[in-house]
Amino acid sequence: MSFVSVSDFEKQAMVELEQNALDYYRSGAWEELTLGYNREAFKRLRLRPRCLRNVAQLETSCSIWGEHFKWPLGIAPVAMQRMAHPDGEKGTARAAGRAGCPFILSTLSNTPLEEVAAAAPETCKWFQLYIYKDRALTESLVRRAERADFKALVLTVDAPIFAQRRADVRNKFCLPAHLSLGNFQGAQSNVASSTGDSGLSEYVASQFDSTVTWQDIKWLKQLTQLPIVLKGILTAEDAELAREFGCAGIIVSNHGGRQLDSTPATIEALPEVVRAVGTNLIVMLDGGIREGNDIFKALALGAQMVFIGRPAIWALACDGQRGVEHLLTLLRNDFDITMALTGCPTLADIQSSMVVPESTYCPIK
Repeated sequence: MSFVSVSDFEKQAMVELEQNALDYYRSGAWEELTLGYNREAFKRLRLRPRCLRNVAQLETSCSIWGEHFKWPLGIAPVAMQRMAHPDGEKGTARAAGRAGCPFILSTLSNTPLEEVAAAAPETCKWFQLYIYKDRALTESLVRRAERADFKALVLTVDAPIFAQRRADVRNKFCLPAHLSLGNFQGAQSNVASSTGDSGLSEYVASQFDSTVTWQDIKWLKQLTQLPIVLKGILTAEDAELAREFGCAGIIVSNHGGRQLDSTPATIEALPEVVRAVGTNLIVMLDGGIREGNDIFKALALGAQMVFIGRPAIWALACDGQRGVEHLLTLLRNDFDITMALTGCPTLADIQSSMVVPESTYCPIK
């Protein structure tokens, strides 16, 4: 493949994907302000490299909850990946494992979690969870994830309802007829529009429990010994509550700009979360990562792991599992180069002083 950047994969994915799927993957909520903020905020950060350091050998490995990874990047949960390519979640999971990355499987996967586990036994897999109105169904998902050797539960907390994603409304989004939600049977497995709205919004309104509160974290903790990660935290206040209720980690996330519009970019929200709980919880981030220096910037500001969502889908759409493997190779090489050119032979050498806002420097006149 001749692709050398995320943008190359994205451009080709625009050609490969059918409109219903393409708009689903690429769109954000309402005016898509936050969708844009996620990228623009990274561009407003400047690197302060250090020179004359021995960077002949780089050490980028890290560990979380006893699991060892080759570098601090993972694959975020993205629903319905077989719309992008028949390899779907199995291919993405296998690619993550070959690159030494964790993979988070969405509740709304097209592929049953047991099949993903069997297809990618060497991959460290976490399971992203929504709490359904049917609590017995939710508990069954947790039990299935435990039996399939998933290593953590990632509870999405920023989606009690779904925001309006206008492209999905225009398209009356629904799953192609040959696909379903693989973790379910019957009504829970079907995403279709019956009112002329987005079929996914209809599904969420009928199935997800919008009454969930912090007290339900206690309920979830009683169900499982797996580490519980809250995905969708953007404030110090909620980060502190996550610590108080016994969570093991946080993913600073705005759902890829797909939920409440006008929230900050995740890289903007990261510092206050790290200040609040960074010594007590594993703090991670998704949203806007497209380059090796984006990974570096997030680590410098306190994240211990970052995740990509859309870039993996673009690569999957282009060449299935092989496309995702190629993308991860590019990003790994990009990150290694950034480490060397900033004078950081190890992750411990990355310091917060190496990343500053553009306002630190006087404008050129």
